[in-house]
Amino acid sequence: MKKTFGGPSIFLDRGDINTDEIIPAKYLTEVTKEALKPYCLEDLSLDGFDPKGEKLANARVIVTRDNFGCGSSREHAPWVFEVNDIHTVIAESYARIFRQNMFNCGMLAIELPKEQIDKLFALEQGSGDVDIAINLAEQEIVARGNGIEESCRFEISPFDKALVEAGGWVEYADARY
Repeated sequence: MKKTFGGPSIFLDRGDINTDEIIPAKYLTEVTKEALKPYCLEDLSLDGFDPKGEKLANARVIVTRDNFGCGSSREHAPWVFEVNDIHTVIAESYARIFRQNMFNCGMLAIELPKEQIDKLFALEQGSGDVDIAINLAEQEIVARGNGIEESCRFEISPFDKALVEAGGWVEYADARY
């Protein structure tokens, strides 16, 4: 599947969102990624958030706070985003294993300082519609919302960038070994 980075965003204004909230453990017996699709963020408790709502259904980017993806290490957490066409998460910080699982799946886990995350959240105030363009080659984000544009650069290691460009670890290995 060809992955695109950027698009409509959803903002999850809380730190420490764990993998059980991303995909509840009761669904880990599913044998295909596609079977996980309807359960994305099902157990996330956050004021105003509807896991079955249009906002999540249309989202291609998640913007959130610190320590995203903490808890149990499971590849199912990035998978549920992947099958819902969410290929980018932007956060202050990540749990180490979740972050690497994102790159291993050919997806972007972009880390930005709190001040920059706050600026992105400020764009959401009002209409709540924020579109985020991501230029992986230039390592740049341009977010637009409420008639305002916010841009910034992000860091990604050359290896993680190569994983994302290849489409994930399997594709990376197939091309090189």
